[in-house]
Amino acid sequence: MTTTTQTRPRAEKTFFGHPRMLSTLFNVEMWERFSFYGMQAILAYYMYFSVAEGGLGMDQGLALSLVGAYGGGVYLSTIFGAWIADRVLGPERVLFYTAIMIMSGHIALALIPGGTGLAIGLILVAVGSGGLKATASSLVGSLYEEKDPRRDAGFSIFYMGVNAGALLGPLLTGLLQQELGFHVGFGAAAVGMAIGLAVYAAGRRRLPEATQHVANPLPANLRSRYALAAAAALAVVAALFATGVVTTENLAMTIAYVVIAASIAYFVVILGSRKVSGIERKRVTAFIPLYVASAAFWALFQQQFTFIAVYSEERLDRNLFGWEMPASWVQSINPVFIIVFAAVFAALWTRMGTRQPSTALKFGGALVIIGIAYLIFIPLESLETTPLLALVGILLLCTWAELLLSPIGLSVATKLAPAAFTTQMVALFFLSVSLGTTLAGILAGYYTEGNEVPYFVALGATSIALGVALALSAPALKRLMGGVK
Repeated sequence: MTTTTQTRPRAEKTFFGHPRMLSTLFNVEMWERFSFYGMQAILAYYMYFSVAEGGLGMDQGLALSLVGAYGGGVYLSTIFGAWIADRVLGPERVLFYTAIMIMSGHIALALIPGGTGLAIGLILVAVGSGGLKATASSLVGSLYEEKDPRRDAGFSIFYMGVNAGALLGPLLTGLLQQELGFHVGFGAAAVGMAIGLAVYAAGRRRLPEATQHVANPLPANLRSRYALAAAAALAVVAALFATGVVTTENLAMTIAYVVIAASIAYFVVILGSRKVSGIERKRVTAFIPLYVASAAFWALFQQQFTFIAVYSEERLDRNLFGWEMPASWVQSINPVFIIVFAAVFAALWTRMGTRQPSTALKFGGALVIIGIAYLIFIPLESLETTPLLALVGILLLCTWAELLLSPIGLSVATKLAPAAFTTQMVALFFLSVSLGTTLAGILAGYYTEGNEVPYFVALGATSIALGVALALSAPALKRLMGGVK
């Protein structure tokens, strides 16, 4: 009698049918967004609430401009994060180290009192979040072969983690801030980031080996030169602050000028390069009005953390069955709508196929819709307090506008990019977000009692006008794009 032993290969463990490492990246991104949006939901209040209320007692306009400057700094940092990943450390190490920076920033906000803790915390979180944002998506992409049919679904699962964190963060930190104080709320953000970092540290060894490699290593003979240039740049920044050329009062405007200058430089370099063909040059030209539209859109949309934060605290009826909901909970409304409608919009574009609107029409529609949302604030000014459902409706319009522009922006940047400048075109899109976010803080400073209606009319009408102009220029832009929709 013969006994035959067969060894069956063990089935690969998966995460909802996807590589197991997706769960690790899902977790680190969810907790990073939990900490990021949780902290940002109470940031403006911490700055302008009085010392007796646990805040720093800043002027409200200054506080909102600093929130905008901080947000602009996050997106500006993605450029440097991507460069470090491509030339020095590789994406995996950049993600790990920047996650540590984010956690350290939240700890500084929680434990170090006053302006010192604010400055240290925001710098660490801004630079860290920029680096993590620049690398997380590329690490998700590394889990799949180029033609793996699971790739799009994997990114959908990953971005669900983004919105889950954005939903839960403001709920918990806002509640803790209201009940126990700002520093406890910041501490919750630190704990959330620590959980994400611990999960990632335990699983990072399972990432593909390629994520450890540097795509375009900086030559050894140039490293000292670049290090000296970086040190000189930091010294210049320190000197500008020390001499009073750059102050907290003009920081947001300074960042806006830097982003505009960097954007112009990118466009000049790309359009003037001999590596760019004639058709590619036309496509880059077509991207310029899309860049402007994107910056204008984010200047309104990102006011959820500036003007709308103030509006929610001062004008909104937040009474729920006899209990006053924290004003920061308003920041969780948009993620709920994103989770509900992202799949609806994706299915709509899939169903329409080649009949779907062009990118210019989608961008134009986003500007018109968010402009209408701001105009809806006007009749609400006649009420003593704004009903919660009215603000929910306004944020629903903002979400629909976001879904017309945000998911399309990076996609069209890669489609219109010359072969030699793909990364730089993506950088340009992030710069438009940086500029818009910075402007969101600057513009919010003009919202004051007695100035409400002119504020809403100016922003809403300007956005609608830009949207209509972009829609009318869609045929001309389509010709410049050379077949790219």
